[in-house]
Amino acid sequence: MRIALYQPEIAGNVGATLRIGACLATPVDLIEPMGFAWDDKRVARAGMDYIDHVRVTRHEDWAAFEDQARGRIVLLTTKGATPLHDIAFRPDDILLFGQEGAGVPEHVHARADARVVIAMAAGRRSLNLSVSVGIVLAEALRQTGGWPS
Repeated sequence: MRIALYQPEIAGNVGATLRIGACLATPVDLIEPMGFAWDDKRVARAGMDYIDHVRVTRHEDWAAFEDQARGRIVLLTTKGATPLHDIAFRPDDILLFGQEGAGVPEHVHARADARVVIAMAAGRRSLNLSVSVGIVLAEALRQTGGWPS
């Protein structure tokens, strides 16, 4: 299982996602360009002392990420076709999350092996990125028996 963030825009969300990855023993892929400098203090502040405990791979762009991606790409999207509670996760899945403001472009959407949406109350647009990562990763680890011991 891996977490992948497509061109994230908010340093605090990346830091919080790195913390989730560290605590749940899940590597994180960052697909550049990002909307902030990697050395941004907000990444460190949100990730705190957990940043040293997560495997982070930075990819120059989508093509570089796609070249090394091994496993099914499961895109989390508000345009998803499969509700989170209906998908069967696999241990080698890559959980791909789009930009906070724009999601992913159509060619990335089309490349995904599965598209998933988190069900929400009517009239709600979206959840915070790192909150979404936590919800989806927890369900994926539950299904695959991947919780750290």
